[in-house]
Amino acid sequence: MTGLLAFLFVLGVLVFVHELGHFVLARHHGVRCLTFSLGFGPKLIQTKRGDTVYCISAIPLGGYVKMAGETPEEQGEGKDDEFLSKTKWQRFQILIAGPTMNIVLAVVVMTVVLYQGAQVPAYMQQPPIVGTVEEGAPAATAGIRPGDRILSFAGREVDTWEELEYAVVPRADRESGVVVRRGGSVQTFQVTPVAQTAYNLGDIGVRPDVSPQVISLSPATSSAAREAGILVGDVIEEVEGSRVTMESLVEVINDSANTPLTLRIRRDDVRQDIVVTPRLVGDVGLIGVGLSPVEVRIIEPGPVEAFTMSLEQNYEWSGLIFQTLWGLLTRETSPTQLVGPVGIAQLSGSAAQVGWVTLFGLMSMISLNLGILNLLPIPILDGGHIFIMAMEGISRRDFSVRLKERMLLAGFVVLMTLMVTVIYNDLTRVEWIERLMIWR
Repeated sequence: MTGLLAFLFVLGVLVFVHELGHFVLARHHGVRCLTFSLGFGPKLIQTKRGDTVYCISAIPLGGYVKMAGETPEEQGEGKDDEFLSKTKWQRFQILIAGPTMNIVLAVVVMTVVLYQGAQVPAYMQQPPIVGTVEEGAPAATAGIRPGDRILSFAGREVDTWEELEYAVVPRADRESGVVVRRGGSVQTFQVTPVAQTAYNLGDIGVRPDVSPQVISLSPATSSAAREAGILVGDVIEEVEGSRVTMESLVEVINDSANTPLTLRIRRDDVRQDIVVTPRLVGDVGLIGVGLSPVEVRIIEPGPVEAFTMSLEQNYEWSGLIFQTLWGLLTRETSPTQLVGPVGIAQLSGSAAQVGWVTLFGLMSMISLNLGILNLLPIPILDGGHIFIMAMEGISRRDFSVRLKERMLLAGFVVLMTLMVTVIYNDLTRVEWIERLMIWR
């Protein structure tokens, strides 16, 4: 139920904002709006104000603003308040207003999310120098080793771990070239990322060299960590002279009750040794700290900085969206990574359980996707109508009603094919349904 309610909330806001863009610009240019609907199909709730019927319809997978004289096949009266009576520039503004509103919403919502502050892994903005290679992973099979500096993946230069992740994720099961610097030489390896999670995200099995960080201390004033002088924010790099991960650190502490341990910590970029003696609690040794598996940095931006960061984040997301679209066209990206209504509902439910900040972050990403996808030059989408209008402008003549109908039909077929694909993907991620698909 949480997933359904979260999905309806997210989709309702996105559709309302999109259609509001069309509606406001249409009214601004004097176009008579007949219907403003959230959803399609039979009207469940409706009210009329002036010339417009405002309603909520039965199928909550979109919405529409019905304008007078919107299509050539309608029996328009040629009145000044009809859509086709307006200039091409005015119609362009009305059409582009919906996607623009979604893009603006994405920036605004992400600004609010970032303004709340966040903890982000510090390594994501660091150069992708391999710390560990998972045994049996594609990178290990290819010959990539710890210490290699990854320079590019699939022809795309990568300067940070975040950029590497963006390059690898869309290429599950696609052989790709990885260029690395090893010592004084540059070498190229062929790697095929394996598909991970239900969304088939590519992964080659390389990880950064990270150390656990203290993110909280036990409230007990006499805890071992407090007495030893450990502080929140300390990064624990070594125990008894050996490098540790979070898992190995916990294991050593649990096995060393009442035994002094020398921890090499990094505090404000200064390294020092601290001796701490785990205390026996139950059957294991504990020092009274909460740990993050990786070092994190705290983001607490002001309003202007949050807005700037939102622009940067949405710019990066836009690049990833276009990369995915191009990959679909060139068959470099698997269609199985696409997510439909069921998948969005599942993601919305998971995000809602984490908290409203996470849910709004997801809303921002979906809003950006909706805005960009609606600008694609596919007939039936806003971008398709703009494309047809642009072609008419270039040819200096209006296309025939029959030609436009054929173009819209082609666009409809493309959208239906896409819809069937994403719904099929969604169903394969539902465990009990996937078991019924004996052909998989």
